[in-house]
Amino acid sequence: MLSLKRFNFLSSPCSTQAVLSLLSGFHCKVTDTSVYGSLAPLIGETNKLLVYCTESKMEAIRFTTWDDPCYKRFCTMADPSSLVQTHEPSRLALELEQAVDEQRFEDAWIAYEKHVWMVGLPRKSVLSKLIVCFTESFNIHWLNKAHRVVELAFAESRPDLLEKDVLIYLAFILSRSQLSILATNIVRKLVKMEAFPPITAWLGIIGHMCQTSTGTLLAAELIMEIGYLFKDNGVDPRNAVAFNIILTGCILFGTTRKAEQLLELMPMIGMKPNLNLLIVMAQIYEKNGRRDELIKLKRHVDEAIGLRDVEFLQFYNCLLSCHLKFKDFDSAVGMVLDMLGKAKEVRGSLASPKSLLQIVEAGSSFRYENPGHEKLSLDKFNLIENLAPLYFDFTKDQSFSRLEAEAKESLNLLSEKLQAKVELVKSEQGILQPTEKMYAKLVNSLLEADKISGLASFLIKASKEGAPVFLEKSTAVQVINSCISNGLLKQAHELLDEMRFSGIRVGSSMYSSLLKAYCKINRHAEALTLLNDARQAGIQLDSSCFDALIQSWTHQDNSGDALHIFKEMKKSNISRSTHGSFETLVEGCTRGGEAGQMVKLLEEIKDIQNVDSGIHDWNSVIHFFCKKRLIGDAQKALNKMKALGHMPNAQTYHSLVTAYAAIGGKYSEVTDLWGEMKILANSKLMKFDQELLDSLLYCFVRGGFFVRAMEVVEVMERDQMFVDKYKYRSLWLKYHRTLYKGKAPKVQTQAQLKRRESTLAFKKWIALT
Repeated sequence: MLSLKRFNFLSSPCSTQAVLSLLSGFHCKVTDTSVYGSLAPLIGETNKLLVYCTESKMEAIRFTTWDDPCYKRFCTMADPSSLVQTHEPSRLALELEQAVDEQRFEDAWIAYEKHVWMVGLPRKSVLSKLIVCFTESFNIHWLNKAHRVVELAFAESRPDLLEKDVLIYLAFILSRSQLSILATNIVRKLVKMEAFPPITAWLGIIGHMCQTSTGTLLAAELIMEIGYLFKDNGVDPRNAVAFNIILTGCILFGTTRKAEQLLELMPMIGMKPNLNLLIVMAQIYEKNGRRDELIKLKRHVDEAIGLRDVEFLQFYNCLLSCHLKFKDFDSAVGMVLDMLGKAKEVRGSLASPKSLLQIVEAGSSFRYENPGHEKLSLDKFNLIENLAPLYFDFTKDQSFSRLEAEAKESLNLLSEKLQAKVELVKSEQGILQPTEKMYAKLVNSLLEADKISGLASFLIKASKEGAPVFLEKSTAVQVINSCISNGLLKQAHELLDEMRFSGIRVGSSMYSSLLKAYCKINRHAEALTLLNDARQAGIQLDSSCFDALIQSWTHQDNSGDALHIFKEMKKSNISRSTHGSFETLVEGCTRGGEAGQMVKLLEEIKDIQNVDSGIHDWNSVIHFFCKKRLIGDAQKALNKMKALGHMPNAQTYHSLVTAYAAIGGKYSEVTDLWGEMKILANSKLMKFDQELLDSLLYCFVRGGFFVRAMEVVEVMERDQMFVDKYKYRSLWLKYHRTLYKGKAPKVQTQAQLKRRESTLAFKKWIALT
């Protein structure tokens, strides 16, 4: 053991060089040094030496042997006559308090570290003042330091030194500063202490966390963790407003499968959805393809009292989107025509003063005439933008009313962002109407499905319900123009035929544009057929169409047909027309204020993705079986799905993995699924997402499959996905605490060695080594 008697300082305070020269002759081990890593190679392995250093001198030394748990605390003094003297704890505490009171942050941190090294953690009042001081700086660096102080108190098993209000204040400021991971750590520690924050304070913390993707995911995890403490109709998990905030954040940031897990938690704790939650639920169901659930919800929404127009817009936007996703054209067309019919009734009743007054009142109550293009008015979120409260003001508000107000503003901000995503429905004079985007999506879906007759029927009915059918800017005309522009000439021709057979007169520009498009690709037979169709419809084409035919045949060295068309044009006495060409029409539409529908149709048709609607149907079937824990049936459905040529996606596998996790003990089956997923991902046939990988990682860690767990970790880190390591650290400590604690056996197979290495790598990854 290193003897104090053999340790002589050359001077006091001793220089670093002096300490290095003195220590070089002893057999000790440096286990911690703030500055001087060069001490380590000079000292052996026999004993342990803990050193506290500043830039200029050695301030304190602590000695112990490996088998002696007691520490001896010493420090150098300014008095040269004294070799070593024990430092009084009261003096250290006073030095720390003075630095805190004078807001000398650097000095306060140095004094705190010195106190920890030589005496241990300060008393409760001093520690609280230090945390509050750092927190009130609202500086990221010092907020991290405040978090480290709390972490050390728990590491030393001294949570009794921490005040509940101080921790709530720190968690709130951390969440406000977008340090969601640190804020979550503090909240989890409060839960561990059974010092639950008041609901209003909880809402304030959650409201700020959910402004980011990582914060929303962590908030959802917190609700899940706390929710299971309130099973069997215990309610609480921080009331419906918290659910609303988190679920809205999940929709915005795309973690909708986690959101659906939260919805499943609600009946377990006895929580009933309020009006706002109904709309949020609808959006989650739409994103996850749960059309049956969405249809069930429709009755509740239609009967609900107090829903605003904007909330009806959001719901019907979800319903229309889901119908299109499942290729249920009859339902989608029915909804659109119903909207148009009601709008026509309103237009017809404008002569009635009473009806006019009702329409004006309804229109004035609606604040989002076109939510898809409405700019967010963030100026009204004053509390969020203002400087955070100091600790005194924070604790003075014992009901945490300010935090509750900030939570409501946070929810408003999230809701406005969500409202801005409504694209398919708008409101005109208080009546729901399809947007240009809705027309574009519906038309494109019908074209993709080759349902030309159905599309023509829809366009005719829509034209009768909407604007006069003979206008060049009607929906039907713009659809045909879009088809021509995107090279869908067959579909455009069939639509013209359907319109003609139904007695709908279409302007000559449509025939002219399509005929010229045929001529450009030398489709002369179709061009001549179209020419005859135009004559039967009583439409006279101008000379530019005949010029196009003549030039096309001339380029093909077909002078006979070219001459025949020229004679026919002369015989018919066709003169140059003033009708603009198709290009001129499109250019005019693009410049004009009525271009919206035309432009969106062009964009939508160009952006054909050929999404397999069968995937959504099979995903619904598999999800149903998984929810009922009928895993065998779900697996059979998956095999049938693949046999029919429908490629599973991340949502398919997520349902299966979460079902296996819920049952437990089926980790080998999850491993088989993981093998399938890797093959699909490597072939670019499927894309991993954060929710799927997180559910896989949970299964592998729970089951002790750490080779597979590290494969998932590698993928998540490669794609820079956030992982809640706290969750997996807790899972390890609960189920695998004693795994591979002893020395490695001398003889082990290659597989055993790989399992051991992967397990230890995972343990290191969650910071337990």
